[in-house]
Amino acid sequence: MTLEMLLKDRARELGFDPVGIAPAVRPAGFEHLQEWLKQGMAGEMHYFARREEAYSDPTRCLPGVRSVIMVGLNYHSPEPTAPPNESASPTGRIARYARGAADYHDVLRDRLKSLADVLHEHRPGCRTRAVVDTAPLLERDFARLAGLGWFGKNTMLINRRIGSWFFLGALLTDVELTPDEPHRTDHCGTCTRCLDACPTDAFTVPYVLDARRCISYLTIELRDDPIPPHLREGLGDWVFGCDICQEVCPWNRKAPPVAMDEFQPQSDLNPAGLEWLLNLSEEAFESRFGKAPLSRPGRAGVLRNAAIAAGNSGDSSLIPALNDCLNDSEPLIRDAAKWALQQLNFAQS
Repeated sequence: MTLEMLLKDRARELGFDPVGIAPAVRPAGFEHLQEWLKQGMAGEMHYFARREEAYSDPTRCLPGVRSVIMVGLNYHSPEPTAPPNESASPTGRIARYARGAADYHDVLRDRLKSLADVLHEHRPGCRTRAVVDTAPLLERDFARLAGLGWFGKNTMLINRRIGSWFFLGALLTDVELTPDEPHRTDHCGTCTRCLDACPTDAFTVPYVLDARRCISYLTIELRDDPIPPHLREGLGDWVFGCDICQEVCPWNRKAPPVAMDEFQPQSDLNPAGLEWLLNLSEEAFESRFGKAPLSRPGRAGVLRNAAIAAGNSGDSSLIPALNDCLNDSEPLIRDAAKWALQQLNFAQS
């Protein structure tokens, strides 16, 4: 059995699927990244610009790197099947990847380190680095080079067999491995469902996402500023992230359900009660979300998002909680609560 076969077998034992190997070359998408940054579409994600040149060369992540092992890890959890209770309090939606108890960075990184053990056992003295979403590496480009899938018009990597509901992870190594065949075809055809479904018109053209209009960016990455008023209605009931462009994708119709316990949806996040979120103190927020994905925008960001979802709900039962938010110490929360109350009062008039 070859080293490549051993690595792939071990990767599947660890729960990774799909898995492939790419050469450590200059990523074809680097020029697209440069143009995207030039047009300001990264918004407040300034770390892209700070590390711009590093994205052009994987040796900036690991000196001497020769191969990139790309893996996917499924997180697809179906929506609740129980019919909504009309008497229940209003709720907000959390993106599927964040409904579990664990941070995907930790889960993937631990498993990638276990995969690296195979290399260290068979190539003593080799160098490896596990990368999950935080290093200057264009993971999608290397995933396509490794044969994992193609870029959809919503910019997501899509695999013909399992769709797009999976995390990407990379294991860089200075061991030269035989690469897999790149995925050279596009299977989106004339379909534009993802583009048409976006409520904030975040896709300027197919395959180009303006992050400044994306619900995921607005609710997660825009941490220190108010969400622009003209985009708030488009957020609907999303409190953290957004799944719309994946939900409507035909390639996700037969996506397999998540198997790992770490990504099984927690009941209080599937969906999340808006009144509960609006009433969270700093201590309660830290206790509940201190190590979870929802910690990224912080309490101010999550309660800002919950207030906007409350304003979009049209439910007057949230008015007392929103009134309390008017006295919050965080200006982001006060601003969103004021807007929400204006929306609800207008709806009631």
